[in-house]
Amino acid sequence: MPIKKAAKKYMRVTAKNTLRNKVVTGVIKSAIKKTREAVTAGNVKEAQEWLKTAVKSLDKATQKKIIKKNTAARKKSRLNALVKNAVAKK
Repeated sequence: MPIKKAAKKYMRVTAKNTLRNKVVTGVIKSAIKKTREAVTAGNVKEAQEWLKTAVKSLDKATQKKIIKKNTAARKKSRLNALVKNAVAKK
């Protein structure tokens, strides 16, 4: 447990930021998961909708510096390719 006042404040700030980051990463993970599930189920329309949500949440997380720019780009690229292949097969 910290003794100094500034260290106590930093602990509170870190706890608040960690909670916010967990919420945002949870939204990202669920959007990616739902997109993949829709593709495997063969629901192309639903997959495209979830792709939009995933891309939007990835961009927001990148703006807030929760995830790195290249990580977001990689995830978006892979998801986009997955949905694009699913559309081509239909």
